[in-house]
Amino acid sequence: MPEKLDRLVSLRRMAAERPDDSRLQFGLAVELLNRGDTREGADALRAYLDREEDEGNGWGRLGAALADLGEAEEAREAYSRGIEIANGRGHSGLAEELQEALENLT
Repeated sequence: MPEKLDRLVSLRRMAAERPDDSRLQFGLAVELLNRGDTREGADALRAYLDREEDEGNGWGRLGAALADLGEAEEAREAYSRGIEIANGRGHSGLAEELQEALENLT
């Protein structure tokens, strides 16, 4: 089994075994996005964000995934939420990156 697929299989198994492990759920979402499984990755990020306080990074990744899927309004909402959270947690650099991504949405 190729290493990348093996990693995904392992992450899926561990996520199923430990559904309350938010870091693991986030890792699965990121792996899906990195593989180009944008829809499933976005769905996994939504599930993660429904349960976890995020620093803004997850919202930014969700915004990017939704933009890639052509869901501009939902992407705007995700980026805006990420900006709000990042600013509230003192992550001004991340907030600026998300603001730029928001402004570049078509």
